[in-house]
Amino acid sequence: MSVFFPNNAISKRKHSVWFKAAACFIPLCLTSVSHAASPTITNNHDPAFGQQGKVEIIASIPSPCPSGIAVVNNRLFLTFPKHDGDHTGPVLAEWKNDRLIPFPSAAFSAATDGAPDQHLVSPHGMTTDSKGNIWVIDDGKIKNHPIPPGGAKVVGINPATGTIIASVVLKDALLPGSHMNDLRIDLTHGEKGTAFIADSSFDGHPALVVVDLATGRQRRVLEGTVSVLPDKGYQTVLDGRVLHYDPKNPSFPAGGADGITLSASSDTLFYAPLASRRLYTLPTGKLADFSVTSAELASLVVDEGEKGAADGLATDPWNRIYTTAADHDAIFRRNPDGSFDLIASDPRFVWPDGIFADHDFVYVVLGQWSRLPRFHDNHDLRKPPFLVARMPISAP
Repeated sequence: MSVFFPNNAISKRKHSVWFKAAACFIPLCLTSVSHAASPTITNNHDPAFGQQGKVEIIASIPSPCPSGIAVVNNRLFLTFPKHDGDHTGPVLAEWKNDRLIPFPSAAFSAATDGAPDQHLVSPHGMTTDSKGNIWVIDDGKIKNHPIPPGGAKVVGINPATGTIIASVVLKDALLPGSHMNDLRIDLTHGEKGTAFIADSSFDGHPALVVVDLATGRQRRVLEGTVSVLPDKGYQTVLDGRVLHYDPKNPSFPAGGADGITLSASSDTLFYAPLASRRLYTLPTGKLADFSVTSAELASLVVDEGEKGAADGLATDPWNRIYTTAADHDAIFRRNPDGSFDLIASDPRFVWPDGIFADHDFVYVVLGQWSRLPRFHDNHDLRKPPFLVARMPISAP
């Protein structure tokens, strides 16, 4: 049964082009979306059999499972959160010469003791700002443990020097059940910029979080409103299983505000709940203004239409948005006019998660999150190695 909300709760915008692939649960109809040229594949035993588009595996990681991703000057950075299981090794690392190198140092990214505000605990999402600095959101959560004071924080790092350029602990905007999932950094608002964070929430209280990076001022907005909540009528297909959103009996990764990205000019924030096929926007000028109330922001939200079963979102320099599509083992691209292209589909794309785009490629982490033990009667169905892929892109 669907959840209904007042018609005036969200402004609605209609597009002339419908995203047909995300609206149905049948194999993707290639006549309904345009896509990259497909290679000829004839070997049924090839692990890439069924692949469409140009896919290159750039990292094959035995353990642990990565989530966030950023690429700076051809350097690949990954996060390894602990909220679904503790592990040894770095929680932020550079993949170099087929090895994980703690970044910016072992003391900061691989420490397991000491004050939580002095090292990374469990970083999840990662991004870069318009100056090329790396930013991570540390949700501070280790499985079966509460979030310690100082554990949840926004951290900025200069990738060239490894210098920590910012570390803002989340206090006022943090709830005991928060899951600070992903973030984007807007340098056009605030003296040192503004962080926009998706709090997916572990206990049903998702929201967007806004942080002034200069002052540390922070707040939660839109909590309890449709644009951050999962759709109770949501259905998807994962590993051949037809699954429905059921908060009392979770059978697949489902939650509130999750995917988040900025427009190329940073004037608009795009975001979406995980268990929803809708994409929403807000003007960043209003979102970064602490004098604008959460209720006022809710009235400014625009429903941009279908986004598919997307987890991660990423924007390229031409203002096109890349979306992961776990139900199609695929990556789609949303064009500025609302139409969609298929970038790649590949049987190895098991729950594509973190995603990053630059001038030349779109990169994606293949997280296998749908195979976690908590969704399969405590049986871990993930199959190492964990892969990171990239696909070429170019100007329109």
